[in-house]
Amino acid sequence: MLSAVDLAAIWLTIKLATITTAILLIVGTPIAWWLARTRSRFKGLIGAIVALPLVLPPTVLGFYLLITLGPHGPVGQFTQWLGIGLLPFTFAGLVVASVFYSLPFVVQPLQLAFEAIGPRPLEVAATLRAGPWNSFFTVVIPLAKPGFITAAILGFTHTIGEFGVVLMIGGNIPEKTRVVSVQIYDHVEALEYAEAHVLAGGLLLFSFLVLLALYSRKGTRVWQ
Repeated sequence: MLSAVDLAAIWLTIKLATITTAILLIVGTPIAWWLARTRSRFKGLIGAIVALPLVLPPTVLGFYLLITLGPHGPVGQFTQWLGIGLLPFTFAGLVVASVFYSLPFVVQPLQLAFEAIGPRPLEVAATLRAGPWNSFFTVVIPLAKPGFITAAILGFTHTIGEFGVVLMIGGNIPEKTRVVSVQIYDHVEALEYAEAHVLAGGLLLFSFLVLLALYSRKGTRVWQ
């Protein structure tokens, strides 16, 4: 049976994943579009920065985010100047950390989708006097719909599975920053294996069904 603490962790995790995914789609779309279309010499640099969380240990990313968002970091000093306090050990801090950590899981599927469209549809739209914004929203987004679906699912599920980054930035505060992965860790530390099995098994089943749905979609390219 799930306790009230378990249910609170599940709700907080879903809330975090939903908000993070929405932000990632907004932020990641222009980045992916630029990477798919640009010939700039900085493309490799920006692409490497975006993909860095794929190879960087979560605790390393969490550590530097903690320093940056902390009282002596540039972002921390700025948020204090704004009067909103510090972000570490708050839900807002979890969102910021999750956006950074899950960014490549949204940008790369979108970049693949944009690259697959090619220039021809936009050239046709231009001959019909469609402007850049109109072409993007009426041509590119509909054609890239599978990429958006894949990006949203991967961003959501990856955020749900986070541990190292959220523990470094959010700590372990019940109903505020304690997500499911941290709750499982607490159960294991307390030798509450039955409770840990329920949460871990739920995440395992959820992750498997998501991946099964993605790989079962005909012609879907989940990754590069």
